[in-house]
Amino acid sequence: MADPKGFLTTGREVAKTRPVEERVRDWNEVYVPGSLLPIISKQAGRCMDCGIPFCHNGCPLGNLIPEWNDYAYREDWTAASERLHATNNFPEFTGRLCPAPCESACVLGINQPPVTIKNVEVTIIDKAWDSGDVTPQPPERLSGKTVAVIGSGPAGLAAAQQLTRAGHTVAVYERADRIGGLLRYGIPEFKMEKRHINRRIEQMRAEGTKFRTEVEIGRDIDAAKLRKRYDAVVIAAGATTSRDLKVPGRELNGVHFAMEYLPLANKVQEGDLTVSPITAEGKHVVVIGGGDTGADCVGTAHRQGAASVTQLEIMGKPGDERNPNQPWPTFPMLYKVTSAHEEGGERLYSVSTTHFEGDEDGNVQWLHLVEVEFKDGRPEQKPGTERKIPAQLVTLAMGFTGTDQENGLVEQFGLELDARGNIARDADFATNVPGVYVAGDAGRGQSLIVWAIAEGRSAARGVDRYLAGASALPAPIKPTDRALTV
Repeated sequence: MADPKGFLTTGREVAKTRPVEERVRDWNEVYVPGSLLPIISKQAGRCMDCGIPFCHNGCPLGNLIPEWNDYAYREDWTAASERLHATNNFPEFTGRLCPAPCESACVLGINQPPVTIKNVEVTIIDKAWDSGDVTPQPPERLSGKTVAVIGSGPAGLAAAQQLTRAGHTVAVYERADRIGGLLRYGIPEFKMEKRHINRRIEQMRAEGTKFRTEVEIGRDIDAAKLRKRYDAVVIAAGATTSRDLKVPGRELNGVHFAMEYLPLANKVQEGDLTVSPITAEGKHVVVIGGGDTGADCVGTAHRQGAASVTQLEIMGKPGDERNPNQPWPTFPMLYKVTSAHEEGGERLYSVSTTHFEGDEDGNVQWLHLVEVEFKDGRPEQKPGTERKIPAQLVTLAMGFTGTDQENGLVEQFGLELDARGNIARDADFATNVPGVYVAGDAGRGQSLIVWAIAEGRSAARGVDRYLAGASALPAPIKPTDRALTV
């Protein structure tokens, strides 16, 4: 274990962020570079000898958190990196983007602030890259089997890396012009700089993984033909169908899905565009949806020079403490202030949009809303609370409803769907089509990055067993596993 008295002698201390007035003028990550290193060993030392580390239950990857906390406390960064990579292909992604359900399940968190697990994780992997501990791991021999992976998000990349290292020849197909899926075009640069993706892609290329961009299976290549070309296929296309808001005025110019808005901002940072065709500059911006994607829209609008930013959430404002019906070690719904919220704007809770109002040219100008209260689990409008707020750019960040079915992939493969519209799979992540497997949000539905990587690793084991008859690859989760809840 780490420092036996660390949880008694050391308080929780997290990464420092750059001043708001500085960071909103650029797109670099919001944290002060190197600010964690002087404090992180003591923070890792807060990991206590808890007997049963419930952080393992909170993390679907089964990360060996107490072990790499101990190594980080002793500043044995090479050993810490080895333990970290034993369960996680891309800790630099999760260390920046995961909401850390492991911290919600930390035993210390019962009556004290939990260990800063996420900060320790990102420090370990950043040190590993800087010291050269992250190297390609090509297979010792090739199996002669071929696998196509559809989608290059965290699930697809994890499956591809695991199968490549198992000796199979893997090609990843991505419909966008760059590899990374929503990591590339859905996550703003200020949350994760894309250099972190780029160097992982280079590592995977050195290991033997092939990448095919600007190829959409179902449109550019018939899915049935792809199945004949490869010995196995992994569908990791995500749940990219955005939930719409069907109210009067939805057709007005200036009302966009978040995933129409955010990718264009990222393309500016990639150098593809000088200015985004959908920009918040000088506009009153309204973000509908109170989750992480909504916060990404808020931070992006700040950096584009919005006149004002308002975020709407139909649910009530969460509390600062755990609700009694969300006891430890479940993941609680708490009031969350992200770096984007620190930068300004207003947040409105318990409100619902009734309609949009535009000008004579068809451009949105106003958003009409009403307060709501929940009765029997359904929102009901409160009479007399109607009002309107200025809205010249509206982004819909209300989540996703399932994998894309318009491109023909589901139909051409002949895939069966479950009751929620996700691609159905068995205990090995196999679909009803022999040799075709599914991982990530395409099979699970909208979820977290840590679940996507766990799905990719688990599906890779199913594919490896199908191709080789047996597999030594790990499978941290089952398709039916869900987050720890009451």
